Amino acid sequence: MRLVKVATCNLNQWAMDFDGNLSRIKASIEKAQQEGAVFRVGPELEVTGYGCEDHFLEQDTLTHGWECLAEILSSDLTQGIVCDIGLPVEQGGVRYNCRAFCLNGKILLIRPKKYLANDGNYRELRWFSAWKHHHQTVELQLPGFITRITSQKFVPFGDAYLAFNDTAIAAETCEELFTPASPHIDLALNGVEIIANGSGSHHQLRKLNTRLDLMRSGTGRSGGVYMYANQQGCDGGRLYYDGCACVVVNGDVVAQGSQFSLQDVEVITAVVDLDAVSSYRGAISSLREQASQQSLIPRVNVGFTLSQPDNYSSGFPSLPIAVRYHVPQEEIALGPACWLWDYLRRSGATGFLLPLSGGADSSSVAAIVGSMCQQVVKALEEGNEQVKLDVARIAHYEKASLPKDSQDLAKRILHTVYMGSENSSEDTRTRSSNLAKQIGASHLDVKIDTVVSSLVLLFSSLTGKTPHYKVDGGSTAENLALQNIQARVRMVIAYMLATLLPWVRSKPGFFLVLGSANVDEGLRGYLTKYDCSSADINPIGGISKQDLRAFLRWGAENLGYSALEEIEAAPPTAELEPIRKNYTQLDEVDMGMTYEELSLYGRLRKIFQCGPVSMFQHLCHRWHGRLTPTEVATKVKDFFCYYSINRHKMTTLTPSYHAENYSPEDNRFDHRQFLYNTWWPWQFRKVDEEVKKMEQQKLPSIIMSTDEPTHAEIATKHATGLGVPAAAAGNVSTGGVTLAGKA
Repeated sequence: MRLVKVATCNLNQWAMDFDGNLSRIKASIEKAQQEGAVFRVGPELEVTGYGCEDHFLEQDTLTHGWECLAEILSSDLTQGIVCDIGLPVEQGGVRYNCRAFCLNGKILLIRPKKYLANDGNYRELRWFSAWKHHHQTVELQLPGFITRITSQKFVPFGDAYLAFNDTAIAAETCEELFTPASPHIDLALNGVEIIANGSGSHHQLRKLNTRLDLMRSGTGRSGGVYMYANQQGCDGGRLYYDGCACVVVNGDVVAQGSQFSLQDVEVITAVVDLDAVSSYRGAISSLREQASQQSLIPRVNVGFTLSQPDNYSSGFPSLPIAVRYHVPQEEIALGPACWLWDYLRRSGATGFLLPLSGGADSSSVAAIVGSMCQQVVKALEEGNEQVKLDVARIAHYEKASLPKDSQDLAKRILHTVYMGSENSSEDTRTRSSNLAKQIGASHLDVKIDTVVSSLVLLFSSLTGKTPHYKVDGGSTAENLALQNIQARVRMVIAYMLATLLPWVRSKPGFFLVLGSANVDEGLRGYLTKYDCSSADINPIGGISKQDLRAFLRWGAENLGYSALEEIEAAPPTAELEPIRKNYTQLDEVDMGMTYEELSLYGRLRKIFQCGPVSMFQHLCHRWHGRLTPTEVATKVKDFFCYYSINRHKMTTLTPSYHAENYSPEDNRFDHRQFLYNTWWPWQFRKVDEEVKKMEQQKLPSIIMSTDEPTHAEIATKHATGLGVPAAAAGNVSTGGVTLAGKA
C-alpha cells in the first residue's frame, strides 16, 4: 500500500494583513508537520487575502506577497513537506492568481489559475488574467531576494503537474472546480492521483451541497484524491468564507472540517491509500480508454517520495464519513454570527448598537448576535486563546474573569434600544424588552415623539401648514413625510447612542450600528433612505423574509430565546401610522405584494435574468389555475415599477452579509442602473400584447384559490394609461428624493 498523509486547512485570512496572514500560514504548516503530513494545501490567495480587490493593482501587494513567501522558504517550514501556497504573481507583465508548490526551501512549480471567477460577487478579471496556454509552461524569473534564498533563478510557470517518485500532484483553483470542463478531469486522465484545490468560496444558504457534490462526482467518475482548502471568516467585506475544508477519495468524503468556526487556523488531515486510487481507475474500462488517448500535460519531475509503503506509523487509511450539513436556519444562526464576530474584533469597536423594534427583522438580528455570543463562549470553553484575547480587549474583561455565559457577554457588547412613538403598540414594546432580556442585552426604552413633534412644528413655522396622516385626511405626500420623519429620527438617535453610550458608561471605544432590512425589502425598496436601514453593517440584508421567519421559529427552540416564537407569529408592520379601530398598517398591504411573491420576483429577476415579459410568461405558467393572465400582468407591472422607482436606495444600502443569490445590493453584486424609465413603456406594452393573445386563445377557466387574498386585496391599482401603481405615482419625486419606505 502507498500510504500518504495529507493536510488541508481553513484559514481566517484578512485582506492586506500580511503579518497576520503569514502567521496563520506558518501555524497551519507547523500543525500539518506535527500531524505527520507530507503535503499541505492552503486557501486561494492566502498570502495577501482573497478580498484585496483593487489593491491587487498595486505593485506593493505583489512585492509583499513574495516577501512573505521568502520568509517561509528561508525557514525550515517546507523541510520534508510539500506546501501548496496561494499568492498573486506577475509573469511577462501579466498578473496571475497562482499556486506556488514549495519543498525543502525550493519552489517546484508556480501554477496560474486557468479559469477566473468573474460573476456574482467576483471580479477576478479586473485584477488578473487567466492562463490561456493550455498544457504549456514557461520559465519565470524569480525576484533577486528569492533567488538568494533558494539559489533558483528560474522556475517552471504554467499548466503542469508534479511527478514524484511514487505519485503525481496537481492544482485546481476554486472556480475551476465549477467549470463544465474542469482541469481535474484532464489531470486524472494523465495519471495525477492527488489534486489540491486552494479556494476562496463564500457562504451562501444551501451552497455547501453543490460544492461537495462536485468533488464527490469528479472523483467518483475519474478516481483520485481531492483536497479542498478554503478561507474561513470575514476577509474585509460583505462575504463570509465558510471553510469546510475536506478530503475526498474516489467519490467518498474521508475528512471534513468545520463550516462555521471562530478558529483562525484549522488543519484537517487524512491518510490516503494511493493504491486504492490506482485500483479504482484500473477497474473502469472507459476511463482507461480515454486516458490512453489523452493529450499529455507537462510534468515537473521531483526526486522525492511521499508515500510510506506498508508503514502504518501515520495511521490506517481514512474511511468514508457521513457529510455534515447545516439546515438553512442553522446557517443563518452561525454564518452571520461568525461574520459579525470577525467584523467586531477587527473594527476596533467595543460592541453593537441595535434599534430593536420587536418586529421579525430586528429581532432576527438580535438573535444572531445572541448566537454569536453563544459561539464565543463555546470557543472560550474549548480554550481558544485568540478568542480569549479578543473578548478581554473588546468587552473589557480581566483575563481571570472572562464571561460565565452568553448573557454575561451580551450585556457588555450588545446594546438594544426600542424607539417608540405614538404609533407604536404595547405589543412590540413588550416583545422587544422580553427578547433583549433573554439574550442578555443592555436595553433602553426611548420615546421619540418630542423629537418628531419638534420637526413637524419647525415645518409648520416655515410653511404655515401642518401635515396629517392619511387616516386623518392627509394626502399621500403628508402621510409619507410623517412616516419618514420617524424613521430618520431613529437613525440619528441610534448613531448618537452608538457614539456616546460608551462615554456615559465610562468605557472606551464606540459601538457599531446594526441594520435590519431584509433582502426582499431591499429588492422592493420598502425602506426609508437614511433611516434605520442606514447602519454600519447588516447581517440579514441578504436573507429573505421567508428564511428569517423560519429562523425565528428555529431560534425559539434551539437558541433558547422563546420570545422569538411570539415575534414570528405577529403580522409584519412598520408601525409608522396611527392605529385605528378600522385600520392597522401591515407591510404586505403597504407593499402591494406578499413576501413570498417578492422572493419569487427576485429569483426570476436576478438568477433567471428575467425582464418584465419573460417574468410574465414564467408566472403565467407557474400561477396557472390561480390567477388570470391580466392579474399576473398587473403583479409583474407593480413589481417592476416599485423596483425601478426605489432602485436608487440600493446605492446607500448598508453593507450586508451576502447569503442569497438574488440580492439587489448595488455596490458589488447587482450591477444594474439606479435611474430607470419607471413606466417601462415598451416592455409593458409587450406584456399587454401577451395578455391579449392568451385571452384570444380562450385558455381553460381559472379557479381562484379560496384561501389566498386576491391581487385586488393586496396590490395597488395602476394609474390610468401609465402602467404605474397609483401609490407609486403619488410617491414619485425629482432629484432622487427618498420615496415611500418603512423603519
